[in-house]
Amino acid sequence: MLGCVIHGRGDLRVEELPVPLPGPGQALVAVRYGGVCGSDLHYWRHGGVGDFRLREPMLLGHEVVGTVVAYGDGTSGPLAGSAVAVHPATPCGRCPECVDGRRNVCRDTRYLGSAARFPHVQGAFAARVVVPADQLRPLPPGLDLRRAALAEPLSVALHAVRRAGDVAGRHVLVTGAGPIGCLVVAAAKAAGAAGVTVTDLLPAALEYARAAGADTVVRADEPDDAGWPAEVDVAIEASGVAAGLDTCLRLVRRGGVVVQLGMLPPGHSPFAGNLVVSREIELRGAFRFDTEFDAALELLAVEGSFDGLVSAVLPVRLAEEAFALAADRSRSCKVLLDFGG
Repeated sequence: MLGCVIHGRGDLRVEELPVPLPGPGQALVAVRYGGVCGSDLHYWRHGGVGDFRLREPMLLGHEVVGTVVAYGDGTSGPLAGSAVAVHPATPCGRCPECVDGRRNVCRDTRYLGSAARFPHVQGAFAARVVVPADQLRPLPPGLDLRRAALAEPLSVALHAVRRAGDVAGRHVLVTGAGPIGCLVVAAAKAAGAAGVTVTDLLPAALEYARAAGADTVVRADEPDDAGWPAEVDVAIEASGVAAGLDTCLRLVRRGGVVVQLGMLPPGHSPFAGNLVVSREIELRGAFRFDTEFDAALELLAVEGSFDGLVSAVLPVRLAEEAFALAADRSRSCKVLLDFGG
């Protein structure tokens, strides 16, 4: 079977891999689609993401859907042949964060395709993968595999919106119109936001944001009189650059909430800290998700507008071409790899 293995910066290989066998508590899944995530791109382009650096070859991928093939001894779950999405996180269940109900920041979690620990947690960009059986989620009626491939990034967006608090009737700013930023738009609108303004440097990205439901889009390099809001109630930073955080802090109202969702570059990032003090702005982080995965599947099952965010589907043998396309935000939003079931 074919799989996508990252060996180092710029060294992505489509390799022939052995088909794994599920053990007790595990399921074998035939992967159909895998979404190329920003973190996958960071491993490919930079050899790491945030403070997590590659130290050994790693199978990429954590946004996968497919069908159940078989289970290990003594293990059960959705019937063989069932369409499923794979929740990529395995929290420890024992640390203070897990006990407190914040399993997304578990200090000993395992996350598919992540170099956060060593040995790395191998990912799911392969035709067949073995995962813990309790990470399988049957697809709701009416949800096909192609759209279901958006469940993981939509979960990230739903978590970020929940971290912002009640956004119903409020004006939300989103900086960055990549796939996650666009899904934040959709999540904010689903949560009842009265208006969503999105900023980005690329016109094509802003059009995807508009398709996701943005009420106003603004070029980030446009002057103040080009449609920028005077202030917003909530700002969600999804670009992962310090300039985006600065924009959020300057435009959110006094006493407002800023959520940092985008992963900033490694090391120290400058920001307008005095504004946090003088305006009593609440600055909150948002990392991954937990139960939002199930909510994402339910939302995808009833909302067809998400289909427009999938800009290309390429076979796994063209993985490097798919990664290059996903990295070019002037030509794409979400790119999927097709593993052929």
